Amino acid sequence: MKICVVGHCAIDTIKIEDSQYEQIGGSACYCGLTARQFGFDVELQTKFGKDFPKQYLSDNKIKFINSESENNTTHFKIEINGSDRKLILENFCEDIEYQSSKCDGHLVSPIFNEISSDSLSKIKNDSNFLLVDPQGFLRKKDLQGNVFLDKTSLDLSNVNAIKVNPEESDQIVSGTPDEKMMALQKKGVEYVLYTNKVDVSLLVKNKIYSITLPNKEIHDTTGIGDIFCSAFVSTMLKEKDFLWAFCFAGGAAQAALDSKNVGLLKIPKKGTIQNNASYFYNLVKFRDI
Repeated sequence: MKICVVGHCAIDTIKIEDSQYEQIGGSACYCGLTARQFGFDVELQTKFGKDFPKQYLSDNKIKFINSESENNTTHFKIEINGSDRKLILENFCEDIEYQSSKCDGHLVSPIFNEISSDSLSKIKNDSNFLLVDPQGFLRKKDLQGNVFLDKTSLDLSNVNAIKVNPEESDQIVSGTPDEKMMALQKKGVEYVLYTNKVDVSLLVKNKIYSITLPNKEIHDTTGIGDIFCSAFVSTMLKEKDFLWAFCFAGGAAQAALDSKNVGLLKIPKKGTIQNNASYFYNLVKFRDI
């Protein structure tokens, strides 16, 4: 089985308290490497420059198409304080021109407006199962490169699943968390994933399922959302069971946090994810809405 991931690779300078790390990252790397843990073939549609170690992708048997750019790789400076992050965009590579691809599923996760609405429409036409993480569609920057979220109109028709946090959802819809999830559902999304730090919810039809991640000590949160999304898509494609997919996504996020590693080193092994998923499966709460 094969997953197509669309989004930028990046080079991240991560600052945690008095420590600083330079890591490769971006949604393409986090999502792609997580999908590899689930045994998927991975095709990246991304962009990176000569400053990016593309051999790392090849070594992990991740294929990339028309990805090399004359521009340097997208570069973020990320300052982490607990579960809060400050993003500064220091370089933007270039837009991704989507090329038609037949995969079992597509995962669209831009990090800074590198995917156009036209490309998203083409992806929808190709995809059997599409998850959108809208973070990069919503991001803008000021003159100093500080990244902030701004209200954006997104066409979510023919999108199977979406993952948002409170701040992101506020830029697309309005209301209480329940109202926002229902509003996203009305836009055409079948599975609405809503993450609020350790509280994670999933709206399917008229029910909201929820779990709470037990991790209380936060280290590097970079890429956690991408790991979560990739685990959800991978499990949905293999198991066709949204509740298992939800628990695997939560299990992957928890395992990544438990590792206390920085950058891509936090991507967990499938066995650890599966153990966590089994734990969460017995603790899922649900309610009608």
